[in-house]
Amino acid sequence: MYPAELVKPMRQDLASAGFEELYTAEAVEKAIKKDGTTLVVVNSVCGCAAANARPAAKISLRNDKKPNHLITVFAGVDTEAVDAARNLMVPFPPSSPSMALFKDGELVHMIERHHIEGRPAEMIAENLAEAYNQFC
Repeated sequence: MYPAELVKPMRQDLASAGFEELYTAEAVEKAIKKDGTTLVVVNSVCGCAAANARPAAKISLRNDKKPNHLITVFAGVDTEAVDAARNLMVPFPPSSPSMALFKDGELVHMIERHHIEGRPAEMIAENLAEAYNQFC
């Protein structure tokens, strides 16, 4: 587990953009099963989360179409919530950071860590925006 004071600014980065932080399996399952579309960001302390994933998630929200719900869980901190989110992302293996778009509780788009590492935030945001245009 990471100390709360270490992850606080990383949490706030997404929370300030409208992402709801979830801490329990029950909250994650309830949020993902809501009607409409839900973007889930599995946040992380790693450099690719800071440089690529979090900025991409925020940039993607400039798109005309966007998810109805925005949620985030923090890998290495919110174990129960992260495990619940990852269980709903099967068949994709656990990775962090990662992003998943759900529509009416069904996984419709996934961005794994290997899609995030070494790619500019704008490219990742474009990928998300294309998914929003298709599913939102």
